[in-house]
Amino acid sequence: MLENISSNKVFGGWHKQYRHRSTVLNCDMRFAIYLPPLANSQSVPVLYWLSGLTCTDENFMQKAGALRIAAELGMALVCPDTSPRGEGVADAEDGAYDLGLGAGFYLNATQAPWSSHYRMYDYVVSELPALIEQHFPVNEQRAIAGHSMGGHGALTIALKNPGRYVSASAFSPICHPLACPWGQKAFTAYLGDDREQWKQYDAVELIKSGAAPLPMKVDQGESDPFLAEQLLPETLISAAKQMQFDLDYQLHAGYDHSYYFIASFIETHLRFHQQHFQ
Repeated sequence: MLENISSNKVFGGWHKQYRHRSTVLNCDMRFAIYLPPLANSQSVPVLYWLSGLTCTDENFMQKAGALRIAAELGMALVCPDTSPRGEGVADAEDGAYDLGLGAGFYLNATQAPWSSHYRMYDYVVSELPALIEQHFPVNEQRAIAGHSMGGHGALTIALKNPGRYVSASAFSPICHPLACPWGQKAFTAYLGDDREQWKQYDAVELIKSGAAPLPMKVDQGESDPFLAEQLLPETLISAAKQMQFDLDYQLHAGYDHSYYFIASFIETHLRFHQQHFQ
């Protein structure tokens, strides 16, 4: 059952927030959806957006400037939260921003205490789309995109599910979590010490292992403070070249990790995905 908690008309369409009980995550979850004007008369394709560390469903919808373009293109946007939340949901004992609440990393945790709630991979791939396709005028044409931790999620989910998404894109993604502090911390907590298990949630490792190619676009700010230590785009570029995987990668001088960067180039991402919707 969906509970509508907000509705705002914008660019002729509607931005709405909903709360629902997630069976997969064993808690109440919130998501936002933008339905363009075209959805009043026919079903429309949908872009799933996965946000980064500390974000909720609100950051992208309010800051990215995507709604005007989505209205023009006749594209629905769906933005889930970044982790399970609520009473009884585990969080980092020290309240760290990069583990626990707001930091689900779009994987299925196997380790206690995380495994009872932190199954964001199954939520994004299966439960949420089933809900969206049941209750809203969207068709089965899906694309996926995200930022930072959400960029990691978008790339890995697309690579692990050939044919489910027509295209994938990311801003400033965590490209190789096996090799960066954010990824190593989260994967150790959620998945345990077996690094072989980590590879299933690492875009670089998935490409190197022969994942089926799909249209993929990545934009990165050259002045991003996390570029060298956490994001490691050069590892993604190298893997793509090694496997002859078509990757549209752009490095932008002067831009950082913020939503100012996303707002500057979000139109190119939406138009990229629109090209691959039939």
